[in-house]
Amino acid sequence: MGSTAQFDPSSPVFRLHEGGKLAMRSKTALTDREALSLAYTPGVAQVCSAIADDPALARRYTWRSRLVAVVSDGTAVLGLGNIGPAAALPVMEGKAALFREFAGLDSVPIVLDTTDPDEIVRVVQQIAPSFGGINLEDISAPRCFEIEARLRDSLDIPVFHDDQHGTAVVVLAALRNAAAITDRELGDLRVVISGAGAAGVACAKILLAAGIGDIAVADSRGIVHSGRSDLTPVKAELASLTNRSGVTGSMADALAGADVFVGVSAGAVDEISVAQMAPKAIIFALANPTPEVAPDVAHRHAAVVATGRSDYPNQINNVLAFPGIFAGAFDAGARSITENMKLAAAAAIGEVVAGELAPDKIVPTPFDPRVVPAVASAVAEQAVADGVAS
Repeated sequence: MGSTAQFDPSSPVFRLHEGGKLAMRSKTALTDREALSLAYTPGVAQVCSAIADDPALARRYTWRSRLVAVVSDGTAVLGLGNIGPAAALPVMEGKAALFREFAGLDSVPIVLDTTDPDEIVRVVQQIAPSFGGINLEDISAPRCFEIEARLRDSLDIPVFHDDQHGTAVVVLAALRNAAAITDRELGDLRVVISGAGAAGVACAKILLAAGIGDIAVADSRGIVHSGRSDLTPVKAELASLTNRSGVTGSMADALAGADVFVGVSAGAVDEISVAQMAPKAIIFALANPTPEVAPDVAHRHAAVVATGRSDYPNQINNVLAFPGIFAGAFDAGARSITENMKLAAAAAIGEVVAGELAPDKIVPTPFDPRVVPAVASAVAEQAVADGVAS
């Protein structure tokens, strides 16, 4: 669990968080009796009755259609791990603030005092009528895979685990542009992913869907391959989809001759291993705050380097993806977020800077005003093409 050793109420961080980062504001000025009678009783009863007769009207006459539930159980928070629901709440508030700032969407942070997948699924199903979409956040693997899958199957609104898919979408956008800078196609690349948790699995799947040549995924025990007897069902599936070249052994073995390293774990990679990568290597060392490959080491051996940090160029930041993905899904009235919608989001993010590419500019910054409109438009269009729009 976390420690209070760094607690300093006078610091700018704690002053900013005092009282929380969110507040609700009414869109209606309740300044007189007439306004009150329209917004609340008796006027509101007419709207309630209309929705009771036709539930689809809730999309138009409540905030539900553009409201996101940001749900966590506090088991995989940032780099802090399992710190519990109360300690996770500042992160969920932050996520809600990002939805509002970047996409103009309202959201409610919800932390659950349970780690049981059955309970989490049941609670989210029960609160779903209040929301237009569910953003799952900081739920540890492998439970996160089951929870997301069951909610996607049972709800008719978008369900999105950002730690998986937000990371994967931005990684694909960045890798497509990095390949362009180094004069290669995605199909030419051999990728090594460090980490077989939520982000690692999602990155592997979206890269395969985009046409990557070959991928080897490594966990704490080495390369994930079908010959291992210690694989979870999720990793067994991953083994069946990846590692076409049949690499075994450690991640260092896989890095020899590899074109791309994607780090989504906290495991450090030594310079000797990095030096064995192919010419014009691409290194995405995304662990925060300490990248798996130190940036100075990465730059000695790679043509393109990205991290998860905001103080280095090429930050792989989920905020490039999830606000626009939800905005586009809501614009289309989408019942779910399909794999094609994620691919469309990645393409849109990459296209924003396609005419400005440089080794230190393979993705836009989170503050680029072109990002959310581009992603939302691409996602909404794909939702229609995939037949999930209403």
